Amino acid sequence: MPKILIVDDSNMLRDMVKYALNEGGYPEVTEAIDGADGLEKAKATVFDLIVTDINMPNMNGFDLIVELRKLPSYAKTPILTLTTEKNDDMKAKGKAVGATGWIVKPFVPEQLLKAVGIVLSR
Repeated sequence: MPKILIVDDSNMLRDMVKYALNEGGYPEVTEAIDGADGLEKAKATVFDLIVTDINMPNMNGFDLIVELRKLPSYAKTPILTLTTEKNDDMKAKGKAVGATGWIVKPFVPEQLLKAVGIVLSR
């Protein structure tokens, strides 16, 4: 089973994403409350996929992705952003720092599961 890390400062959103992933057949989901917490958890456990928000306190999603990509164990790990940011400049920045995909909130669970299935099949 793939191990998935959800990084978002919204408790409600983490719960929704975790529920969607669990219902979609992904039971091994870990939560982090911001980028700093996510980085710490990613260093302690190797995850197969990371789903991160962009706008968070302490460490934003862009900085998290940059730091993860510096680690050999995360050089090729899929990282999906799940964010309210939808303009092309933000998407381009996400791609530039190493995001694999971009999903805009509010998300449809089926859309998330489809993206997860695609990036985990690589």
